[in-house]
Amino acid sequence: MTRRIVVISAGLREPSSTSLLGERLAEATLTALAARGSVAEVEVVELRHHGGDIMQAMTSFAPEALRAVFDRVAAADGVIALTPLFNTSYSGLFKSFFDVLPEGSLAGKLVLLGATGGTPRHSLALDYALRPMFAYLHADVLTTGVFAATEDWGAASDDVRPLTERITRAGESLAEAIAARPAVVVADEFASTASFEEMFSRLRSADDDFENGL
Repeated sequence: MTRRIVVISAGLREPSSTSLLGERLAEATLTALAARGSVAEVEVVELRHHGGDIMQAMTSFAPEALRAVFDRVAAADGVIALTPLFNTSYSGLFKSFFDVLPEGSLAGKLVLLGATGGTPRHSLALDYALRPMFAYLHADVLTTGVFAATEDWGAASDDVRPLTERITRAGESLAEAIAARPAVVVADEFASTASFEEMFSRLRSADDDFENGL
């Protein structure tokens, strides 16, 4: 069965270092899964494209496009969640999306955290800002997260072994965790709903019982 990975990026620019980090983590995860004989597909969700829908969901209801994102998250075997850091914490857009995500969507779900920021000193935000939030949402957060500082994206970024190694290690961790679990199967909420014919048959049977004094 094909595994599903959803990358949720709160990057605000195009191009975005946050989105680039998500792409690299997804590639590393796919490579590691393939080495384990597993096939996977990746879907990237750029939250900046859903900003208006997220604001609407906070005050009334989620539009169809945002509900489709919620469904994809619920059906995912693993989620890669990434945010740029502002004031050493996650962005408002990032937090708002998870505020409106239906309760229980991340319960027990594998989540790999990633963040981008100005200096390596901000890397601790993964542990003191992001991790507690996802623990509150009952997600199964991997111990391996990746923070990429501005200097990691220099002219010779592909030769910066520390970032490359951290991405590879994180991808392998997520792939190992996904491979160790059965594939996520989302139950059809209408599967147990009786058809019109079944309901009519039950109603007719109840009427017959009433007429017969049963």
